[in-house]
Amino acid sequence: MEDEKEIQKAQDITGKAYKENKPSGNKKIYIWLPLCIAVSIAVGIFIGNAFSIFNNTRGWFGGKNKLDLIFDYVGKAYVDTVNINDMIEEAIPSVLMGLDPHSDYIPANIMEQRGSELDGHFSGIGVEFLILNDTLTIVNAVQGGPSEAVGIQSGDRVVSVNDTLFSGKQLDENKVFSTLKGPKGTKIKLDIRRTGQKGLIPFVITRADVPVKSVDAAYMLDDKNGYIKISKFGGNTFNEFIAAIAKLKSLGCTSFVVDLQQNSGGYLEAALLMTNEFLSNGDLIVYTEGRTSPRENYFADNTGTCKTNQLVVLVDEGSASSSEIFAGAIQDNDRGLIVGRRSFGKGLVQAPYRFKDGSELRLTIARYYTVSGRSIQKAYERGNRDDYNLDLYNRYSRGEFDNKDSIKFDNLPLFHTLGGRPVYGNDGILADIFVPRDTAGVNSYYIRVANRLLREYAYVFTENNRTKLNSFKTWQEMAKFLTNQPLVDNFVEYAYSKGIRRQPYLIEEARRLMANQLEAFIVRNFFGDDGFYPLFQRDDKVILEGLKLLKANKAIPENIRKGSYK
Repeated sequence: MEDEKEIQKAQDITGKAYKENKPSGNKKIYIWLPLCIAVSIAVGIFIGNAFSIFNNTRGWFGGKNKLDLIFDYVGKAYVDTVNINDMIEEAIPSVLMGLDPHSDYIPANIMEQRGSELDGHFSGIGVEFLILNDTLTIVNAVQGGPSEAVGIQSGDRVVSVNDTLFSGKQLDENKVFSTLKGPKGTKIKLDIRRTGQKGLIPFVITRADVPVKSVDAAYMLDDKNGYIKISKFGGNTFNEFIAAIAKLKSLGCTSFVVDLQQNSGGYLEAALLMTNEFLSNGDLIVYTEGRTSPRENYFADNTGTCKTNQLVVLVDEGSASSSEIFAGAIQDNDRGLIVGRRSFGKGLVQAPYRFKDGSELRLTIARYYTVSGRSIQKAYERGNRDDYNLDLYNRYSRGEFDNKDSIKFDNLPLFHTLGGRPVYGNDGILADIFVPRDTAGVNSYYIRVANRLLREYAYVFTENNRTKLNSFKTWQEMAKFLTNQPLVDNFVEYAYSKGIRRQPYLIEEARRLMANQLEAFIVRNFFGDDGFYPLFQRDDKVILEGLKLLKANKAIPENIRKGSYK
C-alpha cells in the first residue's frame, strides 16, 4: 500500500507539473510520459527494497566477507585438521603483496623484537661473543647489562648453559642468540672457564633490558670539526645525539659531519627533533600527504642548538626513511651539504594498527615530501616487489656506486631548493657531492677473511698480550704501539692455519685495510667504540671529503646557495 501511495503521489505531482508547463507538440507524449516516470519510480523503490533485503540477509553469512567464509568453511569441512590461525597468519602477507612494497604485516614475536631495539634495548644477558675452537667466548660484557652486573669478564669461555654442554661443532651464532636471549626476568645459568682459575665458575644471570645505542660514535676529526655516526632513529636517539653534540662542543667543535650511511630509518619523531637542532624558527622540515590524509607540515621551533654550525650529512644507498627526511630537509633548506651516494628512496608513511596478540599491520597512508615538494619515494609497481627489491643490485650493476654519470635524471621531476639549486624528486636524496664507494684493498683474499677471521685474530692477539695492552691509558697510546707490530704478517699465518692460503700480491694490496681493521678491533676490546671508529674509519673517503668541505667553509648556507661548494 505504501508503494502504491508513492506511485500515485508521483503521478499527481508529475501531472500537475506538465499541466503548468505544457508545451506544444504530440499529445501522446503528454499521456505516456507521466506513466513512464511513475513506473521508473516504482522500479527504483523495488530495487531499493531488494538491496535492503540483501543487506538483511547478510546475516545468513554472519556479515562476513568472502575471505572469512573461506576460512570458516575450511575449518568446518576440510578433510584434515588444520590450524586456521596459522593459515590466517600466512595469508595476510599475501594479501598485502598486492599493495606497495612497504605495507607490511609483522607477527607478534618479530614485533616485540623490533620495537624493543628501536626503543633502545632488548631483553637478554648483554654480551658480545665469538665462537673460538667450537666454544662460546665472551669478548665483552655490555656496559649496563646484566652480565656485567654479575661479573662476567672478557675472555670467559662458556662451557655449559643450564647444566647442559654448550660447545662443539654444532654451535653457531643462531643457536647462541636463541639461547641467551629470552623474556625479561627469566634466569639462565652459565658455567664459565676463566684463565688463571681452577674449575668452572657458575653464574646465574637474570635476563634484563640490555642498552642498545643508536649513536655509535662521536669524536673529533681535528681541532674544530666533529663526527657523529647514527645507526638508526630510535626512542633514545635524540637524547644520545644531544649528548654527542655537547661532548664535541666541549672539545671545541664548531662544525659537524653527521653520518647516516647504512641508517635504514626508524621513528619519525627522532628525525624531526634532530633536524630541528640545525634549522631556524618556522623552517619546514617535511610534510606528509595522502589520498585520505590531509597535508601535515612539520616545522622547526627555534630551540635548536646548532643553527649556526656548519653541517655535512653523509648518505649512501642504505640510508632510508628518517635518514632521508633529515638529509632532504638539510638539502632543501640549503642548510648543509649532502655527501656520498644516492639514498635508498623510502618515502612512504605507514600507519600502525596493533592487534590484540601484539602483531601489527603497517599500512601505507601517505607520502613524505621535502621542503621543495619532491617525493622521497622511488618508483615502484604495485604488486611487483621483486623488481623493487632488486633496485640496489641494479644500481650496482649499472655502475652507480662507482660513477656519478651512471645516475639517470631523464625521467625525474626537477625541483629547486629555497636558494634555487636544482634537485630531483621521486628517487631518494641525491648527494650534492658524489663520492664513489671505496674499493681500495678489497680483493678476493680480503673478502675471505673479513667477515670472521680478522675479528677472531684480533681477539686472539688481545688474549695473548692482555697484560701489555692493559698498561695503556688511552686508545691513542695503544694504537701507536699496535702500528709497530707485525699484525698483518701474523694474521696471514693465523688465516693459513684456518685453511686460507697465502696470496702475496693480494695480501700486499689489502695490507693497509687489514692493518687498520686489526688495530681497530684490538683497541675496541679495551676502549670500546670511542677508540674503534677513529681507527676503523681513518681512511674513509666519504668522511675525508666531508672534512675537506668543512675546512674550506663550503658548507655555510650562503656559500651553498652560491654554488661555491663545488
